[in-house]
Amino acid sequence: MRKGRRITQAGLREPGRQKGDRHLIRGWSGGMDGSTLPAVAEELLREIKKAFQETSQVPDDLLLGLKFIFGPCAVPALDLVDQRSVTRLRAPSGRTLYQVLGSSGKLYTCYSSCHFCTCPAFGFSVLQKSESLLCKHILAVYLSRAMGACQELAVSEEQLTNILLAEEEDEG
Repeated sequence: MRKGRRITQAGLREPGRQKGDRHLIRGWSGGMDGSTLPAVAEELLREIKKAFQETSQVPDDLLLGLKFIFGPCAVPALDLVDQRSVTRLRAPSGRTLYQVLGSSGKLYTCYSSCHFCTCPAFGFSVLQKSESLLCKHILAVYLSRAMGACQELAVSEEQLTNILLAEEEDEG
């Protein structure tokens, strides 16, 4: 896990972000593992991965960049990573999905390949209002992958299908 200082809400202050800075996160691109993250976010995650592999830490400047790009979901996402709340489920076919145990104790299903989470915050803040780039659960997935902090769970094709069908029933 991350060594060094514990990052708290007060410890990560958003640099003087202006309304016009949203163009940095509005320009979508395909890329890292088929995701739909903007290039600047992908580059930041690559830098975090590299730094973590080299030092087992995420430097303060990258943490500030994380807060700048992802806003208020950065600190809660880091907390989810620290708590090892992200599990990658892999079926024999190679299909994968992620489940994140949220701070409320509810389990959310995330699809990094299409940049989607089943949590209400994603539906409201990302899809309906376009106020956020992503929710804390998806960011936790990306950070867990970058920092090698995902738990791994092999599941059968039937189990994976049941998880997907259960999510569909929850929505309907």
